[in-house]
Amino acid sequence: MAAMKRTPSVVLGLCSYTHDSSAALLVEGELIGFVEEERLSARKHTNLYPERAVAWLLDRAKLTAGDVDAVAYNFQPARYLAESPAAVRLALSAATRARALARAHGFAKVAVRTQRRTRAIARQFPAARVTPVLHHRAHQLTAFAASGWDEAAVLVVDSLGERQTTTIARGHTALRPRTQTLEAINDPASLGYVYGAVTEHLGWRRGDEEGTAMALAALGDPARFRALFAQAIRTNATGFHIDPAYFLPRTLTSGYERTSRRFVAETCPQRHPSEPLTDVHRDLAAALQERTEQVMVHLARRARTLAGSRRLCVGGGVATNCVSIGRIVEAGIFDEVFVPPAPGDAGTAIGAALAVHVDGRSPRPVAGVARTCYLGPSYEDKPLDLTPWPGLNQQTLDTGQAEFLAAQLAHGLIVGLFQGAVEAGPRALGNRSILASPLQPGVVERLNATVKFREPFRPFAPMVLAEHAREFFTLGQQAPYMSMASGVTDKTRELIPAIVHANDTSRLQTVTSSQNPFMHAVLAAFGRRTGVPVLINTSLNVKGKPICGTPQMALDCLANSGLDALLLEGRWITK
Repeated sequence: MAAMKRTPSVVLGLCSYTHDSSAALLVEGELIGFVEEERLSARKHTNLYPERAVAWLLDRAKLTAGDVDAVAYNFQPARYLAESPAAVRLALSAATRARALARAHGFAKVAVRTQRRTRAIARQFPAARVTPVLHHRAHQLTAFAASGWDEAAVLVVDSLGERQTTTIARGHTALRPRTQTLEAINDPASLGYVYGAVTEHLGWRRGDEEGTAMALAALGDPARFRALFAQAIRTNATGFHIDPAYFLPRTLTSGYERTSRRFVAETCPQRHPSEPLTDVHRDLAAALQERTEQVMVHLARRARTLAGSRRLCVGGGVATNCVSIGRIVEAGIFDEVFVPPAPGDAGTAIGAALAVHVDGRSPRPVAGVARTCYLGPSYEDKPLDLTPWPGLNQQTLDTGQAEFLAAQLAHGLIVGLFQGAVEAGPRALGNRSILASPLQPGVVERLNATVKFREPFRPFAPMVLAEHAREFFTLGQQAPYMSMASGVTDKTRELIPAIVHANDTSRLQTVTSSQNPFMHAVLAAFGRRTGVPVLINTSLNVKGKPICGTPQMALDCLANSGLDALLLEGRWITK
């Protein structure tokens, strides 16, 4: 009889060396914590080994590196190698022939590099076995386990995970969450690749500023380039195909353009970041966004057919496209749609750790993953020294903090909020937030110009008491992680137009008393004062900087931006 596979007691999940480095720790199947390295290092989208994140996790669990039984890495090196011989097929077409050798070489190089990285990780954990996990499986498990559902369809759409760009799976739980991939689409058919390519063409950083392109899309007319994108991204019975005449196949080697000469000729020259935005840029963004939404809804319908579930979990980088998620909800394909708080690559640290745990034979269930987002470090009991910030003053608020903060917001102050554990994922969810009243004239302009230092057309998301969401938004389901764009009601348009984007939607966050008691109390107090239990909520950072994970980062943000004040763990700090 074959020996049963032992389930490791301590599993460290890692996303590292690519972008958005992070770490997660499971002990006896329980998620001890998760944090993105940028929240501790102040280096946005860092690809460095998450040294600070790992140190915090081990310290929290009172463990050392020698206590780690298994390290789960969020890529499998060998899977890249399979694309090298497959890349030869590009030589059969005149449109892609010039990319064939570069692509084969690039994927082989990344396979070797990824293998080298897993060996480097192994040297840091002498008692651990390093297990590479298929990237899309890590995404699937992150999304499904976070939902807390017993079963669901799982759709993952990103730029690239080894060879895969899109997978449809069925998730089910028998003590522990599992996923079974039902269908996969491989590169070069990649929706994330195309969105990044156009974002870069519009003058922004791909892998960082796709949200800016999405915001710009609301100001354009998609009709101008609708036919082009219908040709460039063609749907079929099992997914979609990318026309290489417009978007050249990736090579995984720097120096190769993603857009073709034909794309440039039929749209516009690449915009330099210093150049003004014109109608052609707005229209290009609008057509890209429209086609992305159409393809995402198409994939959701395919997931419904294959998995046969009335619930859908969505993961991968494209899942951060909140307008597309809103379109899936509106289409009525599913009874409920769920996006985890960290749908991008950072969140795969959790999914990779889960994969190693569930592959063991122990019956230990998974705990601490479902419906939770406040997973990082907290600083409630830490002393605060303002000496490095001589222009700041503080006073301690002993009681009535929610009422006090609501009053300040109602009087028009823009306030940073730093409380409790740092959120997982790209959205501030009330623990590392900048809050403002949506009733104040010119608040969006002020936030963009003097606080966030970003483009004037960028919208701001609302947070609302969950029990009052239907008064202001038409989504029809909870949205706890600010991952879905919703239509708005006439009451919203009349009372709080500041939170309505040009496309007549808002990316909302619904707040319950169980999810975030303090923010629920603030919203309730603000509602009693103004009649509107809605606040503007944006992340506690300025453009180009990560969300503030530490008190020092938050104080820097206050000192160097147009914030009026910062409420930091019961201390009211002003300039």
